[in-house]
Amino acid sequence: MDARTLHDIANVSDPVERARAASAAMAGLQGQSVELSRIRRGAIVEAQEGGMRQDEIARRLGVTPGRVSQMKKAGAADGHRAPAGPVAPRPRVLVERALPTPPAVRGSASLYLTEAERQGLTPERRMLFVGREPASEHVAVGLRVEPGEDVIARRKMFWANEVPVRIATSYFRCDVAEGTRLDGEGFVLPTLQAAIEDLGHRFGHATETLTARPPTPYESDLLDVAGEWVVQILRVSVSTDDVPVHALETICAASRHTFPIGQAVGGDQF
Repeated sequence: MDARTLHDIANVSDPVERARAASAAMAGLQGQSVELSRIRRGAIVEAQEGGMRQDEIARRLGVTPGRVSQMKKAGAADGHRAPAGPVAPRPRVLVERALPTPPAVRGSASLYLTEAERQGLTPERRMLFVGREPASEHVAVGLRVEPGEDVIARRKMFWANEVPVRIATSYFRCDVAEGTRLDGEGFVLPTLQAAIEDLGHRFGHATETLTARPPTPYESDLLDVAGEWVVQILRVSVSTDDVPVHALETICAASRHTFPIGQAVGGDQF
């Protein structure tokens, strides 16, 4: 990122938009750092294959020879192999996230509270944000809108035994949710499902996509998962009229979840 970009972000007049621009830039830099690490490793290997000694490479880079060895390991493909054994302490808490979610659980007052209480955990949830925000690319594809187009977002945070475990955001197209209870502050009562059905939508089908990836700086801070990965589950629910009504993005702290796979029986829910 150049100084001009930093200057532009720092001078955004709206403070919330300034924070959003900073978060987006941080997420982009995270992805670039991974690629730059790979490029740096390749350059070091090429220099050594050309006959340059490690201490000479270290001198020109202004680092120690040991640091050069670390740089080579940081960008190595072998670094993505599964570990041979445990590499971290036992997680502070372990939560189940059933895939697919049984309809009876999904249709309850709170999917998470129901799941966690069944597992003997003490759950907590809190609303973080309700309002418009630009759709990220994968959410835009699911809702069939243009990337960057405004959607209605409802973002919640979840804890188990006081440990942060999950961030979940419901996304709605503006033509579906604007001016309705889906656009209001706080939790939608009695359930989000009931509010969607009250608007005349009937469940047709849903697709769940699971992705493992490094967290964004925002996610890392909220979930306290520095150095760990997260699991992203995007569930897009489509009505019988072929309207993508609800996109639910759940970001799970990977080391604090198990994902039992089962067969959902009966009609599913938004």
